[in-house]
Amino acid sequence: MKKLLLLFVATSWSIGSFAQNDSLLFRKVSDEILLRSPCYENLRVLCKQIGNRLSGTKAAAKAVDWGFDAMKAAGADKVWLQPVDVPHWVRGKESLMLRLDAKKDYETVPMLSLGNSQGTDGKVMEGSILMVNNFDEFNKLSKEEVKGRIVFFNHRFPQELVNTFEGYGSAGAYRWTGPNLASAKGASAVIIRSVSTGVDDFPHTGSMRYADTVKPIPALAIGNFSADRLEAACKKGETKAKIQSQCRMVDTVKSFNVIGEIKGSEHPDQIIVVGGHLDSWDVGEGANDDGTGCVQSIEVIRAIKDLKIQPKRTVRAVLFMNEENGLRGGLAYNDSAKANKERHIIAIETDAGGFSPRGIGLEMDAAKAQYLRGFRKLFLPYGVYDFEHDEGGADISPLHREGVPVAGLMPDPQRYFDLHHTPNDVFENVNHRELKLGAVILTQFVCLLSEYGLK
Repeated sequence: MKKLLLLFVATSWSIGSFAQNDSLLFRKVSDEILLRSPCYENLRVLCKQIGNRLSGTKAAAKAVDWGFDAMKAAGADKVWLQPVDVPHWVRGKESLMLRLDAKKDYETVPMLSLGNSQGTDGKVMEGSILMVNNFDEFNKLSKEEVKGRIVFFNHRFPQELVNTFEGYGSAGAYRWTGPNLASAKGASAVIIRSVSTGVDDFPHTGSMRYADTVKPIPALAIGNFSADRLEAACKKGETKAKIQSQCRMVDTVKSFNVIGEIKGSEHPDQIIVVGGHLDSWDVGEGANDDGTGCVQSIEVIRAIKDLKIQPKRTVRAVLFMNEENGLRGGLAYNDSAKANKERHIIAIETDAGGFSPRGIGLEMDAAKAQYLRGFRKLFLPYGVYDFEHDEGGADISPLHREGVPVAGLMPDPQRYFDLHHTPNDVFENVNHRELKLGAVILTQFVCLLSEYGLK
């Protein structure tokens, strides 16, 4: 009995010491980043000196150089560029005019063509508008009712959801597939209510892709205020639109993922990836989407090096190219990992904005997720409590399809879809403390994984 009691005391002390050491490490990481991190300044340079950086553009090439230099400055043991062939889509000049009242003239309203969409070759396209509120309404229409019309998908972002990312799939479907459905029934163009939680008139762009079986037609988005006015006009009677756009796909361009790593001291063959995407849409500055994720990923490398932490497993930061309109960077990274027979024990993405961190999504088998939830108490003092969502990220989805467990930083979601894919996604809409706290959580999480692995 005495031996059992001694064993219990020894075990209890060991577990307490284990947790205490991790808590001390977490505090050191937090102090280092909150007091000395250059990530906010890095973001300012990326946003203000380079700006938006759609894949295939000169700005995207400058961003690659910036990322390489920033990864070097962070102290990575090794930094390299991974070639990626990316699509080069050009927006050009564009405009939308609406005639909301038969007794009044056309008026110009804010708009953005959807990414990858075909324009009007610079010519003016005029047509009457057919409004539908959802796919069910549209599917009941005949081809004769749709043919030659401009379809207005008036689907609202579901505002009742506390976690706005849960509504992105349903709202985003009108952007992703709406143009294909409309074209298949003979529509001449598509207008969507922006995928937006905002109470404003900022139009939101975003990716779409034409099916091989349909004719490419112009597709564009309008902000919520303009959509409200168009909805009201459609309910009263006939409305018309004039669309003019030079959007087109130009060619394929050579670009790069930027990769930096710290070699593991005990298990160098076990790789932990943390990353965000370097490209952005061609409006705004790509601040929250995803400049914040890039500088946070670089900060993981810098903080580990400056704190002189010796990670047992290899830590790799990746700035992926072409997440927005092709996912070529994530696919190229996965192809390279397979070709080199690399072993990734987990991949983590930060692509949900630079807001205060609230959780870490865990998209993996139940046993591994439950194991990681065992560290939950360590994160509570930093405001992070949610480990219940299946959440990874687009760039690491190819790795996940190969069986790699994935995770995603989950910041507070209330403002993200106000700014997402708009001219308003600028540096000034990122708070330096919220940005740094996200980097704190990522670094703490990576340190735990490096120390204990993923069982």
